Amino acid sequence: MASSSPSSSSSSSSSNNPAIFVASLIILWYSSNIGVLLLNKFLLSNYGFKFPIFLTMCHMSACAIYSYFSIVFFKIVPLQAVKSRPQLLKIATLSIVFCGSVVGGNISLRYLPVSFNQAVGATTPFFTAVFAYLMTFKREAWLTYTALIPVVTGVIIASGGEPSFHLYGFIMCISATAARAFKTVLQGILLSSEAEKLNSMNLLLYMSPIAVLALLPAAIIMEPGVIDYTLNLGTEHKFMWLLLFLNSTMAYSANLTNFLVTKHTSALTLQVLGNAKGAVAVVISIFIFRNPVTFVGIAGYTMTVLGVVGYGEAKRRFR
Repeated sequence: MASSSPSSSSSSSSSNNPAIFVASLIILWYSSNIGVLLLNKFLLSNYGFKFPIFLTMCHMSACAIYSYFSIVFFKIVPLQAVKSRPQLLKIATLSIVFCGSVVGGNISLRYLPVSFNQAVGATTPFFTAVFAYLMTFKREAWLTYTALIPVVTGVIIASGGEPSFHLYGFIMCISATAARAFKTVLQGILLSSEAEKLNSMNLLLYMSPIAVLALLPAAIIMEPGVIDYTLNLGTEHKFMWLLLFLNSTMAYSANLTNFLVTKHTSALTLQVLGNAKGAVAVVISIFIFRNPVTFVGIAGYTMTVLGVVGYGEAKRRFR
């Protein structure tokens, strides 16, 4: 029997390395996104840390510090400079909108289970399409808009079948989803010229400190006593600081791995993986938090996810 040559075995191992690297990135991306979501829920709803604005500020502080080291010292991506005051103003505008989406999402987790939060969050393509039409007059094919009908219908069905439905939490979740979509469209408008375009990691580097400056006075005014309460909670529970550090680190890791997965895969792959990620987060959260679910709620969420998949496929075909 002929043995395989060293050159063939080395080429086989080298061809496997990129696949292993991409698979590792996807696993880390899933772990970071789902981990920060579950830790947010645990801290805000189960642990007694009822300060979503301050928690978001911790996330943005970590993103600012980690982004600086990742870009300036580790050279993950080249540093892109802000070239003008108008460009900085545009970045600041995006930062404020981004803060609103994250804070709204964190507030909703105080009142809603992760499963329902993810169901509402899956309607992001609907709001993106609406804002794209209103702000840029960009029209899609009629079949693309038709695919959005089950996206919205699914959430309506899921809302009716959600045992833990909370109106204020639902409003905040919808607001956060709309703000996230608005930021995506706004980013395409404000940073559309080649001279002003920033990759997502450099954009995060400049957005994060602005977000911290905006969130700090908001936390002090709207969440009075947050500093004293956090310090007291940290002395009572020895794992408090570890959880807060881990949660903030995961928030940055979610952004970093999202950028790397986008870079090393296709846009279609990212969309499919994103839809699956939401479903995985729902299943894991149900097992961990034991929140009650109904057949109607599951059916509604499934319809929404299938609608998002159909929307993505229709958009790809009619691009």
